[in-house]
Amino acid sequence: MTLPNEFIQHGEFVQRAEFLQRDRGQHPPAFTPDYKTTVLRSPRLPLLSLQNSLSEVTGPVFRPDELGPLDHDLILNYAQGGEPIGERTIVHGRVLDENGRGVPGALIEVWQANAGGRYRHRNDTYLAPIDPNFGGCGRMMGLRGILCSLVR
Repeated sequence: MTLPNEFIQHGEFVQRAEFLQRDRGQHPPAFTPDYKTTVLRSPRLPLLSLQNSLSEVTGPVFRPDELGPLDHDLILNYAQGGEPIGERTIVHGRVLDENGRGVPGALIEVWQANAGGRYRHRNDTYLAPIDPNFGGCGRMMGLRGILCSLVR
């Protein structure tokens, strides 16, 4: 496959080589006084455009073989002899670039609290118990930017 100069090819994955600035004419202004929350969270100074570094343009690059067979499945990827407690949900989505095209090879990490509202993290001191069959995290990669995950 021959690609224009603005693309870089890594094996089967293709990435854009430069960041495209958002077309501000397509989006509402960040500061809209009638919408009161924009008063505090809109930028006070004009945005600066910085040159992209080589690492921002070329990486990181992930391969599907870096993921385990159950990394995308939060129900089964941590099961220790049983199923986790809680309702099952299917989460799906797409990773799009600034032009609305699927981003191939995008790695997404998902974190989810267990049915009691507790994360499996040493800093989470919530009173709910840890579910021994629910790890609460997963990773997935969409070859065409399309992702799907099973979560508790």
